[in-house]
Amino acid sequence: MHNFKNLKIWQKSRILVKEVFLLTRDFPAEERFGLVSQVLRCAYSIPSNIAEGSGRSTNIEFARFLDIALGSAFELETQLILASDIKYLAEVKLQEIQVLLQEIQKMIYSFKMNL
Repeated sequence: MHNFKNLKIWQKSRILVKEVFLLTRDFPAEERFGLVSQVLRCAYSIPSNIAEGSGRSTNIEFARFLDIALGSAFELETQLILASDIKYLAEVKLQEIQVLLQEIQKMIYSFKMNL
């Protein structure tokens, strides 16, 4: 069992959630129950699955939750790219958030491989 609060991937994921939340505040109101909701669910899923997996009794189980977190990170990246494509998100903002997101993706993968 791991203390998720001490894991860098969980800590960085919390920062990502805050950044994504702030970005989506500027999306059009009509997307509140569409794209904004989906983007935020993906973002929340990353640290949540890391935390849930850390409480599992085996590393195999933890790895499964890390896979889910990683999948959510890639889904989030796709949704943010699409938001940029339809001009809800400026390209420069996309690039900024992608740096953090891709760092988290690599960290999750690496952590999982070293369990």
